[in-house]
Amino acid sequence: MRTRRSMIHAGSALLLIAALAACGGGTGRSAAASGQTAARAPSPPPTPKETNPPGDIPDSQVFVPFTAAGGLFTVKVPEGWARSQSGPATVFTDKLNTVRVEARPAASAPTVASARATELAQIRSSTPGFTPGDVTVVQRKAGPAVRITYRAQSPANPVTGKTIQDAVERYEFWKAGNEAILTLSGPVGADNVDPWRLVTDSLRWQR
Repeated sequence: MRTRRSMIHAGSALLLIAALAACGGGTGRSAAASGQTAARAPSPPPTPKETNPPGDIPDSQVFVPFTAAGGLFTVKVPEGWARSQSGPATVFTDKLNTVRVEARPAASAPTVASARATELAQIRSSTPGFTPGDVTVVQRKAGPAVRITYRAQSPANPVTGKTIQDAVERYEFWKAGNEAILTLSGPVGADNVDPWRLVTDSLRWQR
C-alpha cells in the first residue's frame, strides 16, 4: 500500500511539473508573439517639400492685357505687380522679377547684326555688371523678334542693400516704322521660361 501510494504521489508530482512547464512555454510564446506584434515596420521618411529657386514665377500667376503708350500694341503682363514709369518705358515689378514694356519709332527692322553693332554697346554702357549672352532671331505669334540675352547686376535691395545677378532677355519686334521692346529679367537660376514665353507670345499690334 505504501509503495502504491508513493507511486501515486510521484505520478501526481510529475503531472504537476509537466503542467507548469507547459504553462511556462505558453507564456514565452505569448510574449514572443506580443513582441512580434509590437515590432512594426518603420514608417517611410516624410516627402521633402518642393522648393523653387528664388524668383520663380508661380504657376498660379494671372496675366492681363496692357496697352502700350500710344496704343501701338498690347501685351499681357502679370496681374498685381507694381507699376512704374521709367522714361518712355512702363515697368512692372514683383520682388525679384521685372517686365519692361516700351514702344518707339524705328526706320527699319532690327537684325542680329544691328543689335550686335549698336544695341549691345548701349546696353553695356548703362547696365551695371553687364555680361553679354546671345543675339538671335526668334519666332513669336506677332512675328520675328531679335532676342538679346545678357546678365546684369540687379538694383540694390532697399532693406538689405544686397544685389543679385539677373538673367535678362530683351525682345525687339518691328512693324511699319515702329518698334516694340519687351525686356524681361529675373534672378539667374529662376525657371521662368514659360511665363516669359507667355508674355512675348501675347504681343499684338494694334496698328
